Amino acid sequence: MRPELSQDAERAGALPFGVAEVTGPSMVPTLRHGDRLLVHYGARIRPGCVIVLRHPFQQDLLVVKRAAERRGDGWWVLGDNRYAGGDSTDYGVVPDELVLGRVRLRYRPRTPDQRSPLAVVGWALSAARPVLSVRSASRRLRAR
Repeated sequence: MRPELSQDAERAGALPFGVAEVTGPSMVPTLRHGDRLLVHYGARIRPGCVIVLRHPFQQDLLVVKRAAERRGDGWWVLGDNRYAGGDSTDYGVVPDELVLGRVRLRYRPRTPDQRSPLAVVGWALSAARPVLSVRSASRRLRAR
């Protein structure tokens, strides 16, 4: 399964920010299925950033990956979950024109089983988090 984003994640007009919903497991543990993302369209991309892009072979499909390294006129991108696939190891370098923006914030909606006061407090303390860049110290981020 690929980490598709809902189609309402597309940039609306000239607004620099948009909201996307994650589907699929390729960015676990950073992002999970159902997470909502605040996407900063046109933001500067650096290695380690979580980005939204068009799939190189199916451009109506939006995906979220981590920019691992710059290669020529594009980005080598990887999912944080090495077992999920669907990244540059499958489709190569993603051209700059397919990169839409950088993920700034992750919001996890409350699940129906989070009803107890303790569960609600735990959710409230962790529901919204910035999505930070990761330095290339991670073995997974080193492009192959």
